[in-house]
Amino acid sequence: MRVVVPAAVAAVAALVGTGLAMSGSQAAEAGGPQISARQQADPLSQSELRSRAISAINAGKASKRSLAKEPSASSSPDTRSAPSARIIGGKETTISAAPWMAQLYFQDDAGTGYFCGGVVVAPTKVATAAHCVKGIKWYATGSVITGTDQLPTDTGQKDANGDAIFDFHGGQVRGAYRQWNHPQYSAVTVDNDVAVLTLDAPVSVTPLPIMQNTDTALYTPGTDAKVYGWGRTSSTEPNSSSQTLKVADADINSNAACQTAYGSDYVVGHMVCAGAAPTGDDSTTETTCNGDSGGPLVAGGKLVGLVSWGDANCSAPGKYGVYAKVSTYSAPIRARVNDSNWSNDHAADLLARRASDSTLFGWTSKITSLTRQFNHGAFGGVTLMVQADLNRDDYQDLIFRAPNGDVYWAYDPKLDPKLIAKAWGTHKQILVPGDLTGDDLPDMMTVNSAGNAYLYPGKGTGAFAAPILIGSGWGQYSMVRGHGDFTGDGRADILARGAGGSTYLYTGTGKAGSAFAARRLVATFGTSFNALVTTGDVNSDGNADLFARDTTGKLWLYPGNGKSTGGIFATRVAFGTGWQAYNLFG
Repeated sequence: MRVVVPAAVAAVAALVGTGLAMSGSQAAEAGGPQISARQQADPLSQSELRSRAISAINAGKASKRSLAKEPSASSSPDTRSAPSARIIGGKETTISAAPWMAQLYFQDDAGTGYFCGGVVVAPTKVATAAHCVKGIKWYATGSVITGTDQLPTDTGQKDANGDAIFDFHGGQVRGAYRQWNHPQYSAVTVDNDVAVLTLDAPVSVTPLPIMQNTDTALYTPGTDAKVYGWGRTSSTEPNSSSQTLKVADADINSNAACQTAYGSDYVVGHMVCAGAAPTGDDSTTETTCNGDSGGPLVAGGKLVGLVSWGDANCSAPGKYGVYAKVSTYSAPIRARVNDSNWSNDHAADLLARRASDSTLFGWTSKITSLTRQFNHGAFGGVTLMVQADLNRDDYQDLIFRAPNGDVYWAYDPKLDPKLIAKAWGTHKQILVPGDLTGDDLPDMMTVNSAGNAYLYPGKGTGAFAAPILIGSGWGQYSMVRGHGDFTGDGRADILARGAGGSTYLYTGTGKAGSAFAARRLVATFGTSFNALVTTGDVNSDGNADLFARDTTGKLWLYPGNGKSTGGIFATRVAFGTGWQAYNLFG
């Protein structure tokens, strides 16, 4: 990312009374220090990605792999991951009715081809089942297709190399250069069966909103829900996938019904079962089957479940389809959706400027420590910097304030930063904590010189809607910080340090008009601490974390524990000494 601290700026029209600049084509003029190029690898070619999909299709047909097995404590985990968990019945639908559907093609180390469903939850993020991800080298064998309701088909023609030419029916094909599955996923019990793939380039489809864990009414038994997929249409024929996307009714069932069907294999709180009980006959059954794994269970227009498992016989009497319960996993899924960083892993990194020569360094998280990996050169004069991915392209952005008080957004290594706010030198706080309005788009929050707090709803493009006054009296706080979810509810929260170092948690509500619940005291960072920094999920456990520097120069990580009550931090972890040498963090 090339970040230029401008010597002069282009004229930009400002919103009257707010100081917020229009997010148009105007950009800062060149000149000044820079940040080096972004670290992401270039996207794979369409030819390579299509070849991967075709290879997986052919390998999958050749394998004639067996039907799924339900959880068994006596089984051994499959280290290669063999997704064949559980649309029979249902009806064909169109991609316009389910624009977020994704097809996942991949192979294991033995060359066996697999297919799973997935759901686009952000332009570069696809949620799916962990058993479609764990043990698979997605960066080497995987491809993701979106934007079509048809599976690729062999045209019967050959290319110059004699290879079959497939029709991809207008689908967008992407690679996945990063993958994450829930760290507690078990191939034996199929518990915690959730994963997220990060695409190597954004897709232009409408994402499916992720439910909040407070949307409990969506799990009321009898609630109308639908499941989507291209999976098998026969419980006995391995190669019977549907050419056209299908949808099936899958109304929510009670936990009791699922426990009756599966006993202790069904984990209350982590799983949900849905749909009418299969009858034993494909002709009168409507349920999920092999190939539907990872696809979405949708209720109320939101993602509420991910196809996980079921009986080996998809139409077995009384054996419901089982899904990973998204409410339980909304926080870690969102943490992955918002985990763009400098080093292409799933841990938030730290930027720090050395006081002696204004050199800006990038420190990469190693979960329990930091490694100084990037030297971004001189970065003098900047008075504030915040990391964020405002346009959700999976490239880490930087918001920074120039010496004259103007605020810039650096987002593309080939373009100069854009001016987003003028004359904000007296603003006490500027932060991008995440989604404060409940639309899964990153928002900005400021505290001006009068102590008034404003929320700037993000549009997901780097632009913001008109500011909303969300409170007064915020001038009492010396530091307001936030980047992510501290309470495990899938909503962004903030921390505010007041008199005597008393530090309060403001829990996000997801509502623009009343962005936070009443504050509560969660810690005391008194005079022995002179810097608090929030960059996101540093230790990759799905919870937002806090860095704190003490007056001796020691840096401490206070890991978030994701608890909604009581203390919000686990035992602090030392992250090195000598940090008094740095005078700006972001």
